[in-house]
Amino acid sequence: MKSLNIPKGVRRVLFKTLNTDRQLMHKTQFHSDFTAFMEDGAKWLVENTNIKLVGLDYLSVAAYVDAAPVHYAFLRNREIIPLEGLNLDDIQPGRYSLHCLPLKMVGADGCPTRCILI
Repeated sequence: MKSLNIPKGVRRVLFKTLNTDRQLMHKTQFHSDFTAFMEDGAKWLVENTNIKLVGLDYLSVAAYVDAAPVHYAFLRNREIIPLEGLNLDDIQPGRYSLHCLPLKMVGADGCPTRCILI
């Protein structure tokens, strides 16, 4: 994580991983071997950045084998918002303005969101 050199002041980061190269968001079958955060990576982000939102290009920001500890690190320690299921096929690395338009769902702990990068 440290090698990414996330600039100070960045509050939202989207991670385009091998999930995009493997076209996982376009497949109908679930793949448990997707690329995602492990607990140590999540803790590093919490302890070393001021990030408020983490986005990933598959159905979870947490690895299949480490889901609870990762979500716990993001949500409990700093309330980092996980943004999951992103299609980043044609997105190049760089700085963007991110706008998330969630559906208002009463009593839900998550909901579908339309995300726009400018």
